[in-house]
This record gives sequence, C-alpha cells and structure tokens, in this order.
Amino acid sequence: MVQGTTSDAGKSTLVAGLCRVFHRHGQRVAPFKPQNMALNSAVTRDGGEIGRAQALQAVAAGLEPRIDFNPVLLKPSSDTKAQVIIQGKALTSLEAAAFFGPESSDYKAAAMQAVLASWHRLQQEFDWLLIEGAGSPAEINLRQGDIANMGFAETVDCPVILIADIDKGGVFAHLVGTLALLSESEQARVKGFVINRFRGDISLLQSGLDWLEAHTGKPVLGVLPYLDALHLDAEDALVQTTAQSQGAATEQPVTAQSARAQSETTQSERTGTRLRVGVLVYPRISNHTDFDPLRLHPDIEFYYIGPTHQGELPGLDLLLLPGSKNVRADLAFIRQQGWDKGIARHLRYGGKLIGICGGFQMLGHSIADPLGLEDLPGTSQGLGYLPLTTELQAEKQLLNVSGTLRLGQSSASVSGYEIHCGASWIPDQCTQPLLLNERGSDANCASATEPAKITEPAKTTKLAKITVPAQIAAVRSEGLLSEDNQILGSYLHGLFDSPEACELLLAWAGMTASQGHAVDINQQRQQQLDRLADVLEQHLDFNKIINIFKEEDQGDR
Repeated sequence: MVQGTTSDAGKSTLVAGLCRVFHRHGQRVAPFKPQNMALNSAVTRDGGEIGRAQALQAVAAGLEPRIDFNPVLLKPSSDTKAQVIIQGKALTSLEAAAFFGPESSDYKAAAMQAVLASWHRLQQEFDWLLIEGAGSPAEINLRQGDIANMGFAETVDCPVILIADIDKGGVFAHLVGTLALLSESEQARVKGFVINRFRGDISLLQSGLDWLEAHTGKPVLGVLPYLDALHLDAEDALVQTTAQSQGAATEQPVTAQSARAQSETTQSERTGTRLRVGVLVYPRISNHTDFDPLRLHPDIEFYYIGPTHQGELPGLDLLLLPGSKNVRADLAFIRQQGWDKGIARHLRYGGKLIGICGGFQMLGHSIADPLGLEDLPGTSQGLGYLPLTTELQAEKQLLNVSGTLRLGQSSASVSGYEIHCGASWIPDQCTQPLLLNERGSDANCASATEPAKITEPAKTTKLAKITVPAQIAAVRSEGLLSEDNQILGSYLHGLFDSPEACELLLAWAGMTASQGHAVDINQQRQQQLDRLADVLEQHLDFNKIINIFKEEDQGDR
C-alpha cells in the first residue's frame, strides 16, 4: 500500500507507474483505492463510477476500469456535503460530520464492508494488488474507523510504502513526523520510503538519506526525479504549469487588464495566430480532464479562467463550460463573477461556445433540483442560450458510449462516457449533432471505427427527453447545436479525445487546416505511462520492493 505524508505527494502517480512496471514484466496486477474523494471520475466496464486516478491505474495495468478498483468514492458538492458512491452507485449525500464525526460509525461500517468485499474479489483474480491511500495516515482527528489508510492496512495486514514530495520542502520532517504519529503496529507496517520530485545533484541529498535510514531503521527505496511535462489524467487539481517547451499549449494566467485588451481583439484580427481557448473554472468543476487534448494542443493558447478574475473574459475563439458537481451553485457563481455578461460579449464578437454535462445544462432555460440532490431544493434560471430544460433525478446515468459527431458536411467518430443526474428535454426541430450508442451493445449504429451513415445532423420531431437509458434506446441522438451554429452542448465527456472529433470541433471554432493536428490523448497516455515506468525502474530499488511483496505472500500463507 502506498501512503503519502500529504495530499499530492505522488501516491496516484507512483501506483500508476508500478502498475505499468509489473504489467510489462508479465505480472497480473491491479490497482485498488479503498476510499477516494475526487470530482474527476470515470465510468467502468460494469456500469459504475470510480475515481479518475484508478481508471488511469487500470489502463497502466492493461485492464479496463471496474467498480472494485475504487469501491467508495466521495464527490463533494459543497464545503460540507458530498455524494457517496459505493461500489459504483450513488447512494446519498451526507454532511461532513456523517463521514468523519462521532455519528459516522454506521457509514464507516457499511463502507468498510463494501471495501473488503471488493478487496476479496480482486485477491482471487490477481497476483498483486497495488493499493493507494488517501491524504495522509497521520491525520489523527480522522483515525477512528479509518478505511482509507492505516485502518484498512491493519485490517487486511498489508505492508506500506510512505512517499513524500521533496519539492514542497521539509521532506525529512514530513517522513519522520508522519511515522511518529502512527501507532507501534502501524510504524512496523511501514517498510520503506520513496522521495518524490527531486531536482538537482543527488549526492547533495545523500547525507540526509543516510540519517533518515539510521534514525528510522527503514530503507529509502528510491528518490524519483521531478518529471517535467508528465501529462497524466489529474485526480482532481487543475494543471497550471506551462509546457510550451514540450510543444504543448501555453497555459496563461488571465488578468483584468489582459482580458480587456484581448476582448477588443476580434478573431479576424488574430488570423494566423494560435486558437485561443478558455475554460471557466467554478468551485465545483468536475471532469476537467475533458480538456487535456486542448491543453496539450501545439496550436492552442489555453486559458483556465478562475475565480480571481471577475468581469470581462479574455478575447477567445472558443469558450468552454465544463461539468459541475453542483450545477445551480456554480451557475450562481458565474453570475456573481459577471461571467454571464462576458459570455454574452464573447458571442457578440463571434466566438464559439461549448457546454459539457453540467455546462450543457447551464446553457438551457432552467435547472430544477426538486429532491435537493446537489444543494437545497429549487429551480434556477439557466443562461438561456439553448432550448432545453433540465431536472435532476435520483437515478444517475452512467454510460460508456461511442458514435458520430456531425458538424455541417463533416463528421468524425467520437468515444467517451456520460455521468449525470440530470434529465433534459428539448422542443421539436432542434439540431442534435451526435448519434451515440452504448459501447458493447449490439445495435447497428455508429462506432469508433465505423461512423454512422447520416447526411444531416439529427433533428427531433417532438418534445424529447435527450437522456434515454441505453437499455431503452441503444441508438439515440444527443446534444444540441444552436440555430446560428455558434453554441454546442452535450453530455458526452471525452468529446475531444478522438483526434478526428477534436480537429472537427476546432475547425468549427476557427482553426485553419494549416495549423497543427490534434493530440491523440489515448496514445499520449500510454506513452506517458511507459515514460513513468522507465523512470521508476531506473530510480527505485525493485529488489527491495519485490522482497516486500514476497514477505506479504509468506505472511498470507
């Protein structure tokens, strides 16, 4: 089990890299995270929902994501409230005290039962399970009934590797302090340390490593270098670094002054320059990995537009409204920031606008939450750009889909997934640019390798619910395209993942054919995992790591 001294110490990345290393050496290995708290998630092959990091780790191990890899997922909808997903299915939303306070025993008992059931199923199938902890095991206020770190490790009797991020500073204090806050049995469970994100001359660190081993009696299993431009799916946090030197898109901060100047620059005045693409960042943004293909595109100037920027938006060719875990609250935030006026100005200047999932719902006339699934019950007025109304419903749609995107006379294959509680309705004669089917169904329709044979985008002929479960209608039209061809909305996550679909959407947004080709995000993911595995094999002591596994196997016998 990999545990960290802090959040973002490198647990997810280390587990993903180890999965790829052992997979390359022919081991049947699988990832496992008992409890995750994240807003980036994925749909599994068995129709559930797990954290994005575990889906990435599954890919690293040569597996399709499945529910058992992350049996408990918490998706915050506010500072004190989160949706609980157990073995892939959303159950309820609970206040923070119900997770961690004195009244949490019932939840934790039920969650641990689900965690152990998944653990035992995976044990029967795989040689080794690589477990990821959550946060830090030294959060003493959360120790009672812990299922995410040492509580789980003690229950199943597994060894622990402790990882710390030296780039944050104070790495020896992090490691020694964390160890000191553990019980004796937990301390004995820690078999070694990994130091992550080291820059510089390793010889300058050696005396510290020697002291750490002498002081704790535990080995340093390796020091991993800082990897520039390692592009892997983020578990939650937005990627803010600039990677221009690697040929990737430049990510720019947005100031009020720069926004004002850029907003007065029309697209025609920027002919021959990079396409400017911006994503609004609201408090409960989810599945922002949708935009990784744009963030890494060599001919895109990419912006995350965050809460420090109010009022005018920068001059953009394409503005994106991402998913949200609390759509009505994030819609209110957009208005508080004055971004609704910025969106209107963007459209007046001819910019294109895309909303995905929650962002799609915001573009409609209204969003109703009668059951209070995300916040207090009520209805909010949408931005009013697309003719749809949405109601949040208790049953969440979880689908892996593929199909065809058609814009004008051009079409491209798409493949992705849907995760949403909202059911949306549209009036007749609305253009729906996507034709989708559930991946794995036997329906004769669009697939990633055989685009649907349609000559025009689908149009509805009556009042239609556009979120039809695949078991009722395997083939369905999806999304909306405005009459003026300026605004597009869809529930499809992964809309830009297919290079062909990405190029089609960027051409729609104004990118010329002479500019660069889209990034194949799936191919890039595999390349980056191999790069990570190469680094681990070079810098970790795998003899010691294999011995840790062997000791565990002997203990199991």
